[in-house]
Amino acid sequence: MKMKQLLLVKLIFCFALSFGGLGLVQASDLLPSWNEGKARQSIIDFVAKVTREDSPDFVPPAERIATFDNDGTLWSEQPMYFQLMFAIDRVKALAPLHPEWKDKEPFASLLKGDVNTALAGGEHAMLEIVMATHAGNTTEEFETIVKDWLATARHPTTKRPYTEMVYQPMLELLAYLRANGFKTFIGGGIEFMRPWSEKIYGIPPEQVIGSSIKVKFEMRDNKPVLIRLPELDFFDDKEGKPVAIHQQIGRRPADAAMDHGWAGSAICALCPPHRCRA
Repeated sequence: MKMKQLLLVKLIFCFALSFGGLGLVQASDLLPSWNEGKARQSIIDFVAKVTREDSPDFVPPAERIATFDNDGTLWSEQPMYFQLMFAIDRVKALAPLHPEWKDKEPFASLLKGDVNTALAGGEHAMLEIVMATHAGNTTEEFETIVKDWLATARHPTTKRPYTEMVYQPMLELLAYLRANGFKTFIGGGIEFMRPWSEKIYGIPPEQVIGSSIKVKFEMRDNKPVLIRLPELDFFDDKEGKPVAIHQQIGRRPADAAMDHGWAGSAICALCPPHRCRA
């Protein structure tokens, strides 16, 4: 993917400074994989003008947040979303406990290796797969399941761990922003990303926003636990993205740069007109 595409595809800049009194960190120190050109220079120029107190575009320290989409922006999404890959593997692992899946779609096709037929049902089929594979356990148990899968699963084409299918230029961009005082957030499947986001991206779990399923409180063996339910709590897609930013971060974007379409148009509705980059 070209550097310009990496900058623009599903990338949302909402900048807010976390630390006061920091000087601008040189891009040459933290953006070594970025080719010299318009995309790289636009990043440097933007960071400079929003961090200089004498700049007309200066953003107050408490209002500078950088929010990134995950799939296709920070890591690959080919040949399909990696979280869906996880769900498919979970269907196979759980199949012995669900003999009825042999004759029930979309599970029957998945167990036969026919992913295209399984997903022919569109969003409804994907949701059914996710609910069946992401629920029924505690939050701690699910975190362990995700970590175990990431430790052993491999990308079907590259044969590399999924956590190595990240874009190096984007890792550098995250580090560059943080070095200049930005607080970085990531959007996607919350419970799937929180177990590993800090290790791979330097983004702590509390700064992961997006889609989630419902949980309920229970006492098990005299211990408090949260049980994951097969019910969607929030869907972070299209017009849901700016809603997630509002509900889960609580600040309007100071700047935005993203792809065209539902997400771009919706998020731009939250931004000052002169800072919208859709």
